[in-house]
Amino acid sequence: MRKADAADAIPLQDGLTIPAEIQRREERKATLAKAKAEIEARAHLRFQAEQAEYEAKMAKRSASEAGTGKKPRGPVPVQPDPTPGTKDQVNLTDEVSRIMKTGNGFQQCYNAQAGADTDSRLIVGARVCNAPNDKQQLEPNLAAIAQHIEVENVLIDSGFVSEAAVTKAESAPDATATGVTVYAAMKREPHGRTIAQLEKHEDPPQPGPEASFAERMIHRTATAAGRALYKLRQETIEPIFGIIKEALGFRRFLMRGLEKVSLEWELVCLAYNFKRLHRLNAKLRPA
Repeated sequence: MRKADAADAIPLQDGLTIPAEIQRREERKATLAKAKAEIEARAHLRFQAEQAEYEAKMAKRSASEAGTGKKPRGPVPVQPDPTPGTKDQVNLTDEVSRIMKTGNGFQQCYNAQAGADTDSRLIVGARVCNAPNDKQQLEPNLAAIAQHIEVENVLIDSGFVSEAAVTKAESAPDATATGVTVYAAMKREPHGRTIAQLEKHEDPPQPGPEASFAERMIHRTATAAGRALYKLRQETIEPIFGIIKEALGFRRFLMRGLEKVSLEWELVCLAYNFKRLHRLNAKLRPA
């Protein structure tokens, strides 16, 4: 009893009360329960996508085995697991953001997108998403760009390429052509130029109707006109991101939440456009 009285006589830290501490812990438990539910929901969505891909691969293997009578080559696809992974996480201060691989390792990020006009080098479509890769971003990016200019040729890197996305960009729901042509680098080429590349060559023949999607896309950038057109991409969008990072000094978002981050990115792109318009106006002035 003397020990209990002595413990009760010790004053608590400033501002610390038992009811407030109990409430803090209850709120913490509720936050963790919400985060657990979010992780399980994300795992379920991932499982649905992986299950559809798994079933497509198994159907393709079965069709190949039925047609040739031989066992398909390569490893058998692994059945996806519907449970959350051991490394699945939810950020408690910004649950909309995602962990993405960057040049400085894995970080909590948003994915900033920008489309630019090759003539003026002005940003004509700026948006932010929380997808860790760009496979599903071609369609929403084109929709953002179409609000400002009419799109004819689209120059993208391989990260945006998927047969479904390119087909949807080039074909309307009624199967008519939209007038948009997508150019993308489907294979990595070494830096520098060889003598064989400098020599003049005839354009390769147009792929037939039986050609695969990859063969058709490769042919577009294999022609002289296609190579010249696709070269404009590295002269347009790459310097824009370099100017935003180095000249404007913008390398990280200061806000949280997709809505606020999107507004922040729009302000950054607006600042770049003002800077670019100033340079364009200076070039148009007579000497």
